[in-house]
Amino acid sequence: MPSALPDGEPVPDDGALPSSALAGAADRPLGFYLHVPYCASRCGYCDFNTYTATELRGTGGVLASRDNYADTLIDEIRLARKVLGDDPREVRTVFVGGGTPTLLAAGDLVRMLGAIREEFGLAADAEVTTEANPESVDPAYLATLREGGFNRVSLGMQSARQHVLRILDRTHTPGRPEACVAEARAAGFEHVNLDLIYGTPGESDDDWRASLDAVLGAGPDHVSAYALIVEEGTQLARRIRRGEVPMTDDDAHADRYLIAEETLTAAGYHWYEVSNWATSQAARCLHNELYWRGADWWGAGPGAHSHVGGVRWWNVKHPGAYAAALAAGRSPGAGRELLTDEDRRVERILLELRLREGVPLDLLRADGLAASRRALAEGLLQEKPYEAGRAVLTLRGRLLADAVVRDLVD
Repeated sequence: MPSALPDGEPVPDDGALPSSALAGAADRPLGFYLHVPYCASRCGYCDFNTYTATELRGTGGVLASRDNYADTLIDEIRLARKVLGDDPREVRTVFVGGGTPTLLAAGDLVRMLGAIREEFGLAADAEVTTEANPESVDPAYLATLREGGFNRVSLGMQSARQHVLRILDRTHTPGRPEACVAEARAAGFEHVNLDLIYGTPGESDDDWRASLDAVLGAGPDHVSAYALIVEEGTQLARRIRRGEVPMTDDDAHADRYLIAEETLTAAGYHWYEVSNWATSQAARCLHNELYWRGADWWGAGPGAHSHVGGVRWWNVKHPGAYAAALAAGRSPGAGRELLTDEDRRVERILLELRLREGVPLDLLRADGLAASRRALAEGLLQEKPYEAGRAVLTLRGRLLADAVVRDLVD
């Protein structure tokens, strides 16, 4: 089941932000994340805030219905306009995620985007992405999205091997994600991502190579590859605990990452974040870069998180409770926190170190600087950027990124 929300102070009923959050807003990019919490079935590894029809039955009534969800989410977009007041910024990025956003009608996604355009305006070069399950879209659906202003699609592929997909409880068939890439290109999408997961129990190195080969054959301009994390409370965690499937060890994860780096780099993809590769600067996911660089974004939808000017807040998780709050004219926010300067310094290190450009050394305290010198000596940081005042991970450092980060934030 979905993981718990953090604690925090109450969010005002009108969602108002402290004046400090809006100071200097015009100098920061603004993005929107739109969360669609519906799935046709629950994948065994997933602990995202998503719900199947069975899980919602009797718990949310008409308020939790997929049929009127777009109208409910548009209500939050309008609330965002009120909260941000005369903020002059046009929206730079929009990312529709889930769940499976493409379980909604294509016209609903277009209407949600239209509400952002109407309330805030979209930058002329705005990046507009939706995630999609390969089985939930077809050429007509993709054409409607493209005509409605979407210019990027992120397809959940995970693996090209049927037995790996079966362990993950993925419903699509091998070959369908690659076909979707061609359909998206035919519909006029400028940028297409394929998502992969490595380290699934029962996956071999050859299975992983076959998935990468399938990706290269499809020709997206962006690839995301994430190590499988077995979250407590998921069906996969229960299966591993019962001994039905083996747990993949860290060495196998490292081997698969190295295979991905070698294969993708040879094919003209370049890493720009530890888990992401793109064929060009233009192919990078700008929306995710907002997160990694601590910019401003409004997260609309059940359980969605937002950040504006050092204030972070999160919505109630259940679709019924979310819709009820908005119907009553209240913010759906469940809690929030005001980040201190030290919080923001630490988060910059945590997130920016994962990027190809790295993090400025002047963000580090004395202990962190000492740790950075050790990391340099151990071959975890690159020498030339370090001499220029930045901590940038080597390939070996990327394999140990979490440990490097923990040392640098001291």
